[in-house]
Amino acid sequence: MDFPQTDPNAEPVQAQSLPPLPQLWIGFLFGIGAVVAEFIAVSLHPELAQGERAIPPLYLFLVIFLGLVYWLVCVHRYHVILQRVPGWKHPISPARAVGFHFIPIYYLYWVFKWPKEIATFVNARVRQPLMKPWLTGFMILAAFVAGPFFDPGLGLALLFFALSYVSACLRRALATPAQPAETIPPA
Repeated sequence: MDFPQTDPNAEPVQAQSLPPLPQLWIGFLFGIGAVVAEFIAVSLHPELAQGERAIPPLYLFLVIFLGLVYWLVCVHRYHVILQRVPGWKHPISPARAVGFHFIPIYYLYWVFKWPKEIATFVNARVRQPLMKPWLTGFMILAAFVAGPFFDPGLGLALLFFALSYVSACLRRALATPAQPAETIPPA
């Protein structure tokens, strides 16, 4: 596999030249907060447990909504970082990375596409197939299903679990010096 986006004259990435990776513990706190809010909501409104009430209480909605917004902020941050990596031309702008999640049906494709582009960078930088983009896409898709149909707190936690995998792979790739395109072995 050829990785044409790597510049053969690229220098190693300096940690101070890139924005920091997102703080995922904040997202996990939103997930825990959603679970706690669910318990409170069910104890105050037992009809929620039977599915009789379709609209959640405001405090539960706000925790879930803010968690989803923070998840999109994290996705945006990953693409900002990749836009600023010296010698790398990232094909997805941060605005597109977030915006395409709002297109009905298309987002089912998009949750696999943007991790694939991040995996292209990661795997090119570490010169081995470290990141599996289908795994990230599957975790995000599972979170999108688990959130509304089973448990919103679990859905949020799964979203940030997927991002923790992306963060670990990116952290390792950014710590690895850039290699010329000719020396990257085919995958």
